[in-house]
Amino acid sequence: MVSKKLNKEYQGFEQGPIRPPSEADSLLIRVTRNCPWNFCTFCPVYKGRKFSLRPKEHVILDIKMVHKYVKMLKQRIGSQGTIAPMVVQDVSNMVLPSEADAFYAALHWFAGGLESVFIQDANSLIIKPDDLIEILTCLRKCFPWIKRITSYARSHTIARISDQDLASIKNAGLNRIHIGLESGSDQVLKIVRKGSDKAMHIKAGQKVKKAGMELSEYVMPGLGGQALSEIHAIETADALNQINPDFIRLRTLAIPNRIPLYKDYQSGAFEKCSDLMTAKEIRLFIHKLDGITSTIKSDHILNLFQEIEGKLPQDKPKLLNILDSFLNMNPEKQCIYQAGRRLGIFHSMEDMDSPQKRKKAEIICKENNINTETVDRVIEDTMKRFI
Repeated sequence: MVSKKLNKEYQGFEQGPIRPPSEADSLLIRVTRNCPWNFCTFCPVYKGRKFSLRPKEHVILDIKMVHKYVKMLKQRIGSQGTIAPMVVQDVSNMVLPSEADAFYAALHWFAGGLESVFIQDANSLIIKPDDLIEILTCLRKCFPWIKRITSYARSHTIARISDQDLASIKNAGLNRIHIGLESGSDQVLKIVRKGSDKAMHIKAGQKVKKAGMELSEYVMPGLGGQALSEIHAIETADALNQINPDFIRLRTLAIPNRIPLYKDYQSGAFEKCSDLMTAKEIRLFIHKLDGITSTIKSDHILNLFQEIEGKLPQDKPKLLNILDSFLNMNPEKQCIYQAGRRLGIFHSMEDMDSPQKRKKAEIICKENNINTETVDRVIEDTMKRFI
């Protein structure tokens, strides 16, 4: 039974502001609020917000509330495995106002296939292992069919969890962790106030793999700026070669006005890489990846090359060829591709071969005075809107 005091404190179902693109169809369960570190100069999320742990009992109430509505929806599945709009309306009429957010979370999850859960917010493994295990156990009990439970985590936090506790957390159901490596260069990590160094990133990544969980490591091309672009690529590849994560996910640096790094960029202390420089950096980075079996993903709108996706080592030549195709273009063609990709006309380098798509990109460039001299500034303004 939940105590009266707990009921009074409980403010209802919660969801945090972000999740990985790969978790778009997941049920979002908020275990912590915001980020316990929150000093990274490149990150626009959680700034000015206080970190807090949600009581374990509140999280379990969230899970049970979603379970209630998932059960109601499942009972009304039609012969085609779908729910008619009229049925959704009938169920929504029974939803208590205080439980509306849980109902909509259940409905969204139902539409997404009911297969995965993402634990929010930025670093939920910071809670006590026993509490996390109890939450995971509740999820598995309420939704025994789920295939994946995932969470963000900081390397600093993972490095301090015992191997035994990590194994217990994995056995309770957490089977994928996302870590923001960003860079393997200690110089870059210090400048951007990541709160982890290369050795800690490697230790944490290896611990996750040892526990038997899938590991996604995020890399941020451009984070070293022009001055540290080469060392950023080389050291990041070296760190990942020692970790061998399941996934390497690229997230190109963007600098919206509201992040701390913007002041250094505005003053000239940080010189941002152009798209051409970033492409060369990514090529060097991929070239230096060696002896690992990771899958590279470029699953974000910020990235210039969406088709940089493949399994190492066999797809490495293909990935390098994509980058070489861009780097070998003349500046005018590079400009057209940059604008077309960032404006949603192109989804891959192959789209440049489509007369209709290329013509559309050329017209937009002409009408908006986008040329080899202005393209990086225009793209920078566009990328800010994606953050």
